Amino acid sequence: MTDPKKLFVKTYGCQMNVYDSERMAEAMGAEGYVLTELAEDADLVLLNTCHIREKASEKLYSDLGRLKPLKTERPGLKIGVAGCVAQAEGEEILRRMPLVDLVVGPQAYHRLPEMVRAKGRAIDTEFPAEDKFDHLPQRRALRGPTAFLTVQEGCDKFCAFCVVPYTRGTEVSRPPARLLAEARDLVARGVREITLLGQNVNAYHGEGDGGTWGLGRLIREMAAIPGLDRLRYTTSHPNDMGDDLIAAHAEVPELMPYLHLPVQSGSDRILKAMNRKHTAATYLDLVGRIRAARPDILLTSDFIVGFPGETDADFQATVDLVRAVGFGAAFSFRYSARPGTPAAEKPPVPAALADERLQVLQALITEQQHAAQRAMIGREVAVLYEKPGRLPGQMVGKSQHLMAVHVADPTGRPGDLIRARVAASASNSLAAERIRG
Repeated sequence: MTDPKKLFVKTYGCQMNVYDSERMAEAMGAEGYVLTELAEDADLVLLNTCHIREKASEKLYSDLGRLKPLKTERPGLKIGVAGCVAQAEGEEILRRMPLVDLVVGPQAYHRLPEMVRAKGRAIDTEFPAEDKFDHLPQRRALRGPTAFLTVQEGCDKFCAFCVVPYTRGTEVSRPPARLLAEARDLVARGVREITLLGQNVNAYHGEGDGGTWGLGRLIREMAAIPGLDRLRYTTSHPNDMGDDLIAAHAEVPELMPYLHLPVQSGSDRILKAMNRKHTAATYLDLVGRIRAARPDILLTSDFIVGFPGETDADFQATVDLVRAVGFGAAFSFRYSARPGTPAAEKPPVPAALADERLQVLQALITEQQHAAQRAMIGREVAVLYEKPGRLPGQMVGKSQHLMAVHVADPTGRPGDLIRARVAASASNSLAAERIRG
């Protein structure tokens, strides 16, 4: 009996890419590949790229350069590039890097097995008419009591800084019947928490019984699945937070009191330049409506600092918005141009000034995060254990608010949903004691 072929996957970027990497591994698993944690042991190396963060292409080419000696030693090794950088730079990757055997975009990775089997180099960055999910293994591999489930892909918003509409395509929603079937299968095999994924997840518009379903209805139907204790969703756009979805936060106990709601800037002038189609005032009004529906909800967000044309007054408006909302955490980045986007044609804010502003914003966000964590001390939380902690007898899981919680619990097991009382707050996590009985 021959040894199975081995697959190494490196994932860059967002939760959607984590999900995509899992599905690609499942597709190759059907071809007899098993995962390895070492590229040196692999017969196939896949780099699943993200184009959102700064210098994404440079990071890819740097990693490919490090693989060159490995390819020289083992000519039979196949190296593939997947994801959004693959979509954006397909032919250029093959031209610059002769060691790359295949390039596949995020809408075509269901064709990965046939590309690996093909002789010679292969590229597929098309947006196929068929649903890729129809061609992937129906039974998902499980990696714990939590799972991601892609319900929607692409975006129609065309924010001036963003490449997603060009690399992921326009908005497409999966049929609710298929999503419910996949969720039931996940729960039947031990999953207790599902995070619904989409580039613009709250724009979900799947065709099901009775017509078009919004995300609010999909959440309500999923919450009715016996054994599914928790639901989350990410990432959202403020303009797609409809009344039904807001009401679901009040009416569906399984929907966790956590929402990631990117705003990007607090300046109306910059928001207009970004083509966000909302204002700071409409965002604050939306936050008020969400908190009225679910007072204990924890909000997180995304911010871009140093967008072209940003003045001191524009940046101060962002600081003012952050102070007004009080976020539990946020991702914040210095603006970096993405080729092909409208903002890339505009002169940037000087890097030193943008870095200075970013440090101010990140200090404020960190202050708010720590305040949110300290406010949990003494409170009871529900913790879903995900894995053992670093210390003997310790378990690590997430609270309702997606905060990491460490609990001394020698009898705990992944998948246990327990009650605990928070005893202390660290920089990015909580320590709690399990409540017995």
